[in-house]
Amino acid sequence: MIPKEVYEETLLSFLAPVRPFLDDPKVSEIMINGPNQIFIEKAGKLTLTEARFPSLEALHSCLRNIAQYVGKMVDEDHPILEARLPDGSRIEAIVPPAAPDGPDVSIRRFFRETLTVQRLVGFGSLTDEASQTLEALVALKQNVVVAGGTGSGKTSMLNALSSFIPDGERIVIIEDSREVQLQREHVVQLEARPGDAKGKGKVTIRDLFRATLRMRPDRIVVGEIRGGEALDLVQAMTSGHGGCITTVHATYPHDTLTRLETMSMMSDVELPLSALRVQLASAINIIVQTSRLQDGSRKVTHISEVRGYSADKGFEIVDLFLRRFHGRDEDGNLVSTFEPTGELPLCTEMVHSYGMAFPAAVYEAARQRAELGPGEGTSEFGGGGHHG
Repeated sequence: MIPKEVYEETLLSFLAPVRPFLDDPKVSEIMINGPNQIFIEKAGKLTLTEARFPSLEALHSCLRNIAQYVGKMVDEDHPILEARLPDGSRIEAIVPPAAPDGPDVSIRRFFRETLTVQRLVGFGSLTDEASQTLEALVALKQNVVVAGGTGSGKTSMLNALSSFIPDGERIVIIEDSREVQLQREHVVQLEARPGDAKGKGKVTIRDLFRATLRMRPDRIVVGEIRGGEALDLVQAMTSGHGGCITTVHATYPHDTLTRLETMSMMSDVELPLSALRVQLASAINIIVQTSRLQDGSRKVTHISEVRGYSADKGFEIVDLFLRRFHGRDEDGNLVSTFEPTGELPLCTEMVHSYGMAFPAAVYEAARQRAELGPGEGTSEFGGGGHHG
């Protein structure tokens, strides 16, 4: 039996051409397009490197070893490989014939150092006022969905939000591959797994979710909703399991609800569409919208509240915070501000009754809004229109 450490070091030796990028904490993604073209992503920007694999066979050998490490196969009959490297980085590889010019490989880096809310504020992803507002909402067990496109910082935001969960609560995390890193004492980490070639041993997100409901969770955190488990989560949210946090691929707040609606319909439970929409509007309280902007920066663009559903108006979504853009600076970077809209969350009275409060800027914006009359904080179609 080869010792685990030796096997891991051997595996990394096959990755020697990209090893410097694996060791660089500023690199968030490594993209290998065949042996002779390797791109990296740093600070949201793609760069072509001079790194190369010695040959096509060297790259194939690397992938075969990674597959062996995780107990899978990668060949013409199994052209797609999903795996995780020893450091936790996620790897997706597609080999010929599915990728005629390949193998094509993407390595999403896993960072042991969790991005804290303070660091996100420092990066300009959100503001102190927005952070304090989210802290009150999470502490009050509002159900939060973090939405955004690929690479927009959804998981980083989910990790940051989890730091607002009060100590002493039992948190169960369910995910496809381990990315969520909660800085809390009582955490149960569950992970789905694919079946073998015959489908044996498969454990889905839905299987884990149903088991979780019997494990006395105070909070359920689902790394990413991708299918029929959306309905399970929605029904749990509406039946007393408050304070759930999850992520969804969606571009704007309204898209988040329609995506969840579509995925809920993938479930084997048949529910009238109108009833499903009412459940969705009741289950989801807050949508935190993340985006990777044109200059490569990752920002929160909306913090929106779902206020209900009606057949004539659809989903009512109101922006609590909205990012406003003011052109570009001398370096070509987008200049923006993230401002409270003057809308107070529906749970404001409850926040006060728990001895908490929102930042002064939130109340000031509400006062100004009351003086000027309703402005542009409200939208039936996704919170503030198209930005960025």
